[in-house]
Amino acid sequence: MSESAFSPAQNQASTLYLPAGSWTTVLDCLCAHFAAIGREQWLDRMARGRVLDVDGQPISAQRPYREGLCVYYFREVPNETPIPVLETILYADEHLVVADKPHFLPVTPAGEYVEQTLLRRLIRRLDNPDLVPLHRIDRHTAGLVLFSANKGSRSAYQSLFPTRQIDKRYEAIARALPEVEFPRLHKSRLVAGEPFFRMQEAAGVSNTETRIEVSERDGEFWRYALYPVTGKKHQLRVHMAALGAAICNDPFYPDVVKITEDDFSQPLKLLAQGLRFVDPLSGEQRRFKTQIQLTW
Repeated sequence: MSESAFSPAQNQASTLYLPAGSWTTVLDCLCAHFAAIGREQWLDRMARGRVLDVDGQPISAQRPYREGLCVYYFREVPNETPIPVLETILYADEHLVVADKPHFLPVTPAGEYVEQTLLRRLIRRLDNPDLVPLHRIDRHTAGLVLFSANKGSRSAYQSLFPTRQIDKRYEAIARALPEVEFPRLHKSRLVAGEPFFRMQEAAGVSNTETRIEVSERDGEFWRYALYPVTGKKHQLRVHMAALGAAICNDPFYPDVVKITEDDFSQPLKLLAQGLRFVDPLSGEQRRFKTQIQLTW
């Protein structure tokens, strides 16, 4: 496609390749595939040009179904609940944006959150639809998130993460572990757990690694410095819980706490505190530090 053609990444659309089936139209397939979204909602989205083909053209309700057809659609959550926290932009140039994400704010659209995400907020604030997060942190975690602001240089920065050319420092507050020797390197194999949103340690070759140090001792709770070598989902939270010091206010580990709504006075005591790397374009040493602080 040409540079001016429709770009799903640029416009923050979701992608679906139509699965095998006996449907007559694309609409029929979408209704069956997304059972929670009513037919009237899909008709409304199509009427507003919110369901597109690979060329960026609107898909009508009469468009014939074809297995494997690429469909771009824009997720919408009616009556989305505002999240009363404010992100901070720490740095921005033509290639990079570094933001401080507060607790409870998702990085990207998922589930019940679409507009109330760090990505959508930054796109609106900076008027830059090309923004793409280079990594993720959990909704419950606060701190630094690095974004690519320019698709031309994006791959250079994306390569920093799988090749482990970026140093990340996290901070956590958890129960004191006087019986454990620090600093220590915690390695384990993480696999999907139960319920579906959790991870768990399992037997086998390790696929995660975290260096853990104690940075401050204060009675029954300590402040820990965490340096993840790998970047698996919930890695730091699982590793701390496995040591017997689940991070304070963690609703998932060691056990799932039934929560009906967010308690903004009780955030998870986990913070993405620092990022350090050599800029792949300029060769300069880059260091970023969060302005957020974890209180005891």
